[in-house]
Amino acid sequence: MAARSIFVTWPMEADVRAILERVGTVHTSTTEHELALSDLIRHVADVEAIIPMGAHPIPEPVIAAAPRLRIVAVAAVGYNIVDVAAATCRGVLVTNTPGVLTDTTADMGALMLGVARRVPESDRFVRAGKWTGVYWSQLMGADVHGATLGVIGLGRIGQAIARRAQGFGMRVLYHKRTPDPEAARRVGAEYRSKTDLLRESDFVVLSIPLTSETRHLIGAAELALMKPTAFLVNVARGPVVDEAALVEALRTKRIAGAGLDVFEEEPKLHPGLLGFENLALTPHIGSASGATRRRMATRAAENCVAALEGHRPPDLVNPDAWRAK
Repeated sequence: MAARSIFVTWPMEADVRAILERVGTVHTSTTEHELALSDLIRHVADVEAIIPMGAHPIPEPVIAAAPRLRIVAVAAVGYNIVDVAAATCRGVLVTNTPGVLTDTTADMGALMLGVARRVPESDRFVRAGKWTGVYWSQLMGADVHGATLGVIGLGRIGQAIARRAQGFGMRVLYHKRTPDPEAARRVGAEYRSKTDLLRESDFVVLSIPLTSETRHLIGAAELALMKPTAFLVNVARGPVVDEAALVEALRTKRIAGAGLDVFEEEPKLHPGLLGFENLALTPHIGSASGATRRRMATRAAENCVAALEGHRPPDLVNPDAWRAK
């Protein structure tokens, strides 16, 4: 039997790599940059497992080029980087890393603080040498405490955001396709239809996975429902928001501002976004703390080991591939 071979798309931490070395030979990319498709195909030709960083796509041609492939263990909670249908068709398991990044990502809900209190704009103002004194109306922002927060999606991260909001004395509303009264009770949130949530909220935070149903969930019609004093915050996935519609809403002052950690065509930004001061923009750093990234890598490695040892991985996202075995 040929030795098991595992490919990791970034220079993995040594202690996490050691977990994988219990079951096979580990090869890693020498860089964190996304590999060209031809290079990726060359690297995976004889592997049984791929562990991609959450920003490194694994499309159908890569899966097809790896006839021994048994698992793609994504080091992220979102797994839309993988062609799951192609993987399932070939009996390849796909896993993610839910739970371990919940609180770190929920902390990025603080983007609403940044945009409401004009922190990025104020930083640029000071660095540019424009600050000449304290003036009554200078960089006046909006209060977060006591405001109404609308969370779209009340999964792990959405609930963690709601808990944080309670510390600011915020009234919390939520919307999800299937209401979850028990979770809502735990975090003190009230259910609203999407329409009512958008109309009532001072801050709308998106915390939902990207699916065919959630793509452009927030577009021109939804932005038109929001208060002109309200802010939109996206810590979910970029394509959940129609960026062209958001640019137009900002241009016409339909909403007061936005905080974005994710973008529709990462790492590209809609050029219109760069023309506004009332934006807080961060480069998809929701899970970017050292401790959390290490937990994500470890969880991906553990999923990988389970699959290679013939066990059902704990974070399997395509159970049909397991049932086909």
